[in-house]
Amino acid sequence: MGTIVVKQIGSPIRRPAKQRATLVGLGLNKMHRTRELEDTPSVRGMVNSIPHLVQIVEVKE
Repeated sequence: MGTIVVKQIGSPIRRPAKQRATLVGLGLNKMHRTRELEDTPSVRGMVNSIPHLVQIVEVKE
């Protein structure tokens, strides 16, 4: 499995607690921060559950 670089593009303010918890689970908490994460089905599911708050910047093999 490769890695993906995820960037937070939306604010967690006035979002449901579940969406904020997903951001924390991805290791994001402030705008425009990036994280390099393993490309696993669980991480992809977390990213796909909040597409309005994060974006995949880069996919590395």
